[in-house]
Amino acid sequence: MADTEPTDDETPDGLLGWCLVANVARETAHGESGLDIQRGTRHFPVGALLWIPPVPWDSGHCRWPAVGRHRGNGRRYINMVVRAEDLENFRVKDVYSEGLVRSLNGYRHDPAAPRTLQNPWSREWAQDWADSWNHPRESVRIDGHSHPQISVPNPPPAELQVDGETLRLAHYGTRGANYSRTPPPVEWTPDP
Repeated sequence: MADTEPTDDETPDGLLGWCLVANVARETAHGESGLDIQRGTRHFPVGALLWIPPVPWDSGHCRWPAVGRHRGNGRRYINMVVRAEDLENFRVKDVYSEGLVRSLNGYRHDPAAPRTLQNPWSREWAQDWADSWNHPRESVRIDGHSHPQISVPNPPPAELQVDGETLRLAHYGTRGANYSRTPPPVEWTPDP
């Protein structure tokens, strides 16, 4: 879901750039095997708006720097590293505040240029990220072999067509959807 934004020809006065934003999810999983369900996170309440600066690389753990207003002090922006799985409703939003720019820039902030984002999002790039996180896809393994060019929605379908061949979902777990070429076993029923 994208916010309605002006086109580049209609850029409003005072616009400093665009940023990927998300809200803190209502329920977040913590603890061993994610069995401890909490409301919001330790530092941000449910629904808090977090501004996510561009990440030069992801270590694979889907933990990103984010800027938001702390649960205890709603006046100042703080920088925290958050888990992507604790966020929802990704979208693109305008940046107008110099204080927000200062927080998004972090240690790269230049006091001589307080209204300049040091590592800005383009609106299209941020929208691509928002779309990919709002509609997550799962990796696919076929008979134990990874196929990075194929992905399925979450939850995965029971059958998948690949090159005219019907694959059946054999297992779905933390490593993605595992499909098999062999048909499922036939359940034995005793003769009457």
